Amino acid sequence: MPSAPFPAPRAAAAASGPTVAIDIGGTKIAGALVHPDGTMTATTRRPTPRGTDADEVMAAVAEVVADLSGSPLWDSAVRCGIGSAGPVDTSRGTVSPVNIGAWREFPVQERVVAELAARGADLPTVLAGDGVAMTAAEHWLGAARGHANALCMVVSTGVGGGLILNNQLHPGPTGNAGHIGHISVAFDGEPCACGGHGCVESIASGTAIARWALDQGWTPPETPAAEAGAGAGGAAGAGRGRDATAAGVAAAAAEGDPIALAAFDRAGRALAAAIAATATLVETDIAVIGGGVATAGDTLFAPIRSHLAAYATLSFVKHIRVVPAMLGTHAGLIGAAAAATMLLPSAPSAS
Repeated sequence: MPSAPFPAPRAAAAASGPTVAIDIGGTKIAGALVHPDGTMTATTRRPTPRGTDADEVMAAVAEVVADLSGSPLWDSAVRCGIGSAGPVDTSRGTVSPVNIGAWREFPVQERVVAELAARGADLPTVLAGDGVAMTAAEHWLGAARGHANALCMVVSTGVGGGLILNNQLHPGPTGNAGHIGHISVAFDGEPCACGGHGCVESIASGTAIARWALDQGWTPPETPAAEAGAGAGGAAGAGRGRDATAAGVAAAAAEGDPIALAAFDRAGRALAAAIAATATLVETDIAVIGGGVATAGDTLFAPIRSHLAAYATLSFVKHIRVVPAMLGTHAGLIGAAAAATMLLPSAPSAS
């Protein structure tokens, strides 16, 4: 977190109390009171229930709200921001997260507003997808700060993103503008889960990187089973497993494995093509990349920058910068607050 105070995001700065921030993901549901200088208090979290009961997941959200309401600053809160894994439909206040199977077109905004009201907080509330929330966070306090036009991306198990245009967050009518993961960059590419073909996500997500490397004959390195875990293809318990995730591919690439290097080069090329296309369309001057895959560092960023030179050739896009995100695990909560602050009117109003 920044040690020096920063001005609140544009739009709602007139209401200077804290923002109730809720970050909903596949593994955790977190909450905090985020203050106008970007500091957080009353932080809390619950694991995301794995069952098929929608109300069980909502109960975890309600517990987070209850925790926050115990803060002595609760009564001074002025708005609420909800950042959620998607797909989202902010026009209806609903979410259908890929990684929360119990929620399909779940009316999360309405339900959160009811929880807030039950605890004496009748607050204006905004729902944002996690890519849009990350974009708001990075523009306020992170790597996109000071840039009037920016593309921010999350490269993880999927590829999402958001746009800042003329210093304004641009979520679009349903909250999905800037969803760069489903730009097609390979005309004859393989089918994507979205129904399209050759999408960035089908090439550059962590899942796609690992799948392609394995298909090319890459052998995952051995990893202690406790580190590999079920998600990395290893069995829990004693002994050793094999890390067949993008993290394993990145580790192999760092050791010079040619297939692993080719997997990241392929992903970097797809990301570069999409970044150049977006910059050409709306004239962004910076692309900020976060998410788990971005922790590979230059293993990912070097091929992006190398390939970008071949795609971003016009005079008004050739100098676009590609940089890592700065806020890491704080981006979800700060982004939920920043999105609410940027998208709500300056004076508080009914939800």
